[in-house]
Amino acid sequence: MILPNFYTETGLDRMSERRSDEDWIAGLLRAGETVVIPVWRGRSLVVGGEDAPRAARLSPDHVTAFIADGAHAMFLGFREGAAHFAVDLSHLDEAPTVLADAAGAEFTEIRTFGHDLPRGEGAILAYVKALAHWHRTHRFCGRCGHETEPREAGHVRRCTNADCGTLHFPRSDPAVIMLISRGDKVVLGRKTEWAAGRYSVLAGFVEHGESLEGAVAREVMEEVGLPVSNIRYHSSQPWPFPSSLMLGYFAHAEADDLTINRDELEDARWFTRDELADEARAYAARPNAASIARRLIADWANGNEP
Repeated sequence: MILPNFYTETGLDRMSERRSDEDWIAGLLRAGETVVIPVWRGRSLVVGGEDAPRAARLSPDHVTAFIADGAHAMFLGFREGAAHFAVDLSHLDEAPTVLADAAGAEFTEIRTFGHDLPRGEGAILAYVKALAHWHRTHRFCGRCGHETEPREAGHVRRCTNADCGTLHFPRSDPAVIMLISRGDKVVLGRKTEWAAGRYSVLAGFVEHGESLEGAVAREVMEEVGLPVSNIRYHSSQPWPFPSSLMLGYFAHAEADDLTINRDELEDARWFTRDELADEARAYAARPNAASIARRLIADWANGNEP
């Protein structure tokens, strides 16, 4: 069985049609079985450390005082019969040790442990991280500059200016990520800031007025000077660092010679299928590997192209 990409399987019924029912939401926040997932400045509360990490599951009672003090609850949906909420505590100067102590956990950056989490929990923490980031960066209306306030159980922000009232919705930035092949080889690039020896597939953000296929062709030409054809979709992955949606593609290169854009890449070169065989085996042994980039490489190396 081919698993979906990591960060995609929350297991949540988001029940978006009930988010505007304030009485229903308030009732869920009083229910004993409700699960609350705190986040502080992009860090998630995690139990178990590096050996067997799990997302901490708090009750509403743990966060009642924080909500009364200005934190807002974001309804995520239902999972395993229980309502799930996130509470962003980023307004606090320091991470609340009282919650960490209650759960026997610590606030940790998801990128350091995400691939070791159960898939459903990793996806939920990614969802929470992205939603909390959107709230922190959209506190003011982009139309008139007045403050905004959360609505729809944390899935809308409304301008508080009575003459404006603009509604703002969570955003995802679409980015294409593509594996470019020619015969029995693929081109991979590396950025200057990456660890020594690390290469990966090419990627870039989609521009306004541009199709996804057009973005693939443009980015490949910009970064390595290759014209491409036979562009075809592979899969997608939310990427909460901070708010991207990665759209994976395969395509064929129409030439061999690379023209590397040194403003974008430190280096790029062709890799053969044999050179990537170990990477493919590593992914098969650990399919929770977080990035869709590894999935694209492994699928190509194993002959699993769309």
